[in-house]
Formats: sequence, C-alpha cells, structure tokens
Amino acid sequence: MGTAPEGFDVATLYAYSLLQPDTAARVRTAFPVPGSPAGLAAEATVCAQLLQTVARGDNLVLEGPLQNWAEELRRR
Repeated sequence: MGTAPEGFDVATLYAYSLLQPDTAARVRTAFPVPGSPAGLAAEATVCAQLLQTVARGDNLVLEGPLQNWAEELRRR
C-alpha cells in the first residue's frame, strides 16, 4: 500500500478532467471517493500540488478550474 491518501489517483483523474466538465462529472459519479470525507484529503492534496505546478508555469490551462476547485474544497 502506498503513502498517498485514499482516493489520490481518483482525485488526480478528476483534476485532469476539469477542462471537460461532463467527463469530470462522470469521474465523480463512477468513483465515490472524491467528495467523501476520506477523499477530501486526497482532493485537497492533488489540488494543492497542481496549483503549485501552475505557480511554476506548468499546467496553466488548469489554473482557473483548479482555483474554482480549491474554493469548493474550502467550503466543505
């Protein structure tokens, strides 16, 4: 077993699907971990890691969707 939080892989898949809202919604439906209490840590971790990549100049196309996701996570 790895050291990443439960749901890390699903949260990563979700993050990279944010540019395709229909696909992102399907990921959340198909994998129940994102959105669950156990998956919140994974979602926050992936979101933070990807926002760090944006700050370094990578994944710039994801900046807006990631910021929106971060706001959603803060409200939970």
